[in-house]
Amino acid sequence: MTTVTRASLAEQIYTQVGLSRSESVALLEAVLETMSSALESGESVKISGFGTFMVRRKGRRSGRNPKTGVEIPILPRSVISFRPSQILRSRVNGTSVEDESE
Repeated sequence: MTTVTRASLAEQIYTQVGLSRSESVALLEAVLETMSSALESGESVKISGFGTFMVRRKGRRSGRNPKTGVEIPILPRSVISFRPSQILRSRVNGTSVEDESE
């Protein structure tokens, strides 16, 4: 299994779209920066046919140190979650969208 990197994404843009390598990198960085800015401000990012990135707020809760068993507070924080679209879910599972609706 390989990891998709910024470099590999930029290379795909270069080969499939036909932009120069530097333009491909700039385009990818602009898209990622736009997504990051939206998530930072608490907005969801929906990519049709792929999925939705959203920010969830987690409240304060109690946790336990597994080694010592001592209870510790876990501070409130924001986490990013991803919900895949039905199309992506079907592709990953090797089924068509029509198969799942039956």
